[in-house]
Amino acid sequence: MKNNNKPLTLKKVAEILNCSTATISNAFNRPDQLSAALREKILTECKRIGYHGPNLTARSLRKGESGVIAVLLTDSLAYHFTDPVANQLLQGISEVLEKNNKQLLMLSSATNAQQTSGIEALPDGFIVYGSQDHNPLFERVVQQGKPIITIDFDIDEYPSVNIDNQQAAFDIANHVLEKKPESPAILGLRLIHSDRVCRITDDELFDENESISRRRLDGYLKAAEQHNYQIKSNRIWHVPKNTYELAKQAAHEALTSHPLPDCLICMSDNIASAALNIAREMNIRVPEQLKIVGFDDIPEASRLSPPLTTICQKSREKGKTAALKLIQGKLQDKTILPSQLVIRSSS
Repeated sequence: MKNNNKPLTLKKVAEILNCSTATISNAFNRPDQLSAALREKILTECKRIGYHGPNLTARSLRKGESGVIAVLLTDSLAYHFTDPVANQLLQGISEVLEKNNKQLLMLSSATNAQQTSGIEALPDGFIVYGSQDHNPLFERVVQQGKPIITIDFDIDEYPSVNIDNQQAAFDIANHVLEKKPESPAILGLRLIHSDRVCRITDDELFDENESISRRRLDGYLKAAEQHNYQIKSNRIWHVPKNTYELAKQAAHEALTSHPLPDCLICMSDNIASAALNIAREMNIRVPEQLKIVGFDDIPEASRLSPPLTTICQKSREKGKTAALKLIQGKLQDKTILPSQLVIRSSS
C-alpha cells in the first residue's frame, strides 16, 4: 500500500498502523525506547506503505533545531576534498560533530546561488571557512540569524578561529633570511582578485581582514625589512588556488626569472612541494643553491626530498575548536591558536 498523492505524515502513518506517533518516531529516532521485535515490525510496515521516516525539515521547524551543522566553503566541494589543508580541517570538524551526534552539511560558494536556494535554512549553525567576499550564499546565511563562526578570516561581529598568520609568516621568513640569500622571492596564495598565476601590483592586494594570505605577506615583508631586504612586487607571485598544477606554473616562472632566486618563501606546502620538483627538474640543488620553505605542515611535508621547513598550523585542531565552540555556544571570542616553526632540511 502506497500513498501516491502526497507524502505520508507521521499522524497518518500512526492511524494506518494503529499505534501512537511516538512509537513510530521512536522506531526511527530512538530505537532504545522499543523492543527489537516491535521496532522491526514498525519499520517493515512503514516500508510497505512507503513511509521512510519523519521529515527532517518539518521536525526541525517543530523542535527549533535540525541537528545539522553546515560548513560554508570558499571553493568547490571537489577542491576541498583534494586540498590537504582543507582535508585536515574538515576531519577535525567531523570528529567533533560525530561525538555530539550532529550531521555535517557542506555548502560551496562555487555552486550557482540559485541551485542552493533555501538549503541554508536547515542548519542550526554555520562554520564559514575562508573569505566570502561578495558571496550571495554567505549573505543569505547571515540573514538566517543563526550562530556563525569563521575560520581563516575575520568579520568584526562574529567569533573566529585563526592562528597569528602574520607572526607565523614572520617567523619562517626570519629563519630563512638569516641565511643571507642574495635574491629571495615569494610564491603567494590568493593575494589578489585574479584566477591566473601572475606577479602582483600593490594596489590589487586584498585587505588584511579579508585574507590570511595578506597577513602572511605582511609578515614576510616585515622580516625582509628587518634583514634589510626589499622584496619588490615583481618578485612576488600570486597563485589563485592551492593546486599543484598552478603552483608548478608559478614555481617554473620564478625559477626561470632574472635574477634567479636562491630563496623561495612559499605560502603553502603544496606550493613548496611544486617548487622542489621544478628545482629537481632544473638540476638546482636544495638547499645548497636554493632554499625553500612552506606553510601548513601537511603530512607530506616531512616526506619530501629534502624534508620541508614549514609552519605547523594544526588545521585539524582549528576545525575541532571551531566546531566545539559553535556547538557549545561559546561565541564571544576571537580565538588565536598557536603555530610552530618546524625546521627541516629544505632551508
